Amino acid sequence: MTDCLFCKIIAGEIPSEKVYEDDDILAFKDIAPKGPVHILFIPKKHYATLNDIPEADLPLISKIHGIVQKIAKETGVDQTGYRTLVNTNKNSGQIVFHVHWHLIGGKKLGPMA
Repeated sequence: MTDCLFCKIIAGEIPSEKVYEDDDILAFKDIAPKGPVHILFIPKKHYATLNDIPEADLPLISKIHGIVQKIAKETGVDQTGYRTLVNTNKNSGQIVFHVHWHLIGGKKLGPMA
């Protein structure tokens, strides 16, 4: 996707503060954090939304959640608490249409609406 912000980050065309990277996944700090810890996890393969991941690629979701656990431990929020969030489509608040997971923690988070 040539016009996708996250695809450009993956390609190195836009800088990011990486916290994890492998062949399938990139994790980096959010530029507008909602907490002391706010990290985005994105698959390197482009899927616009969670709904667009084909069944054959669903193991990727499990892999991402394993990496979320790892980074939660590394940042120290695994014991105090953190939120993971995936917005899907416009009514959820999805702004960048490249599926991504948020890890937010480091402070007390209020209930979700």
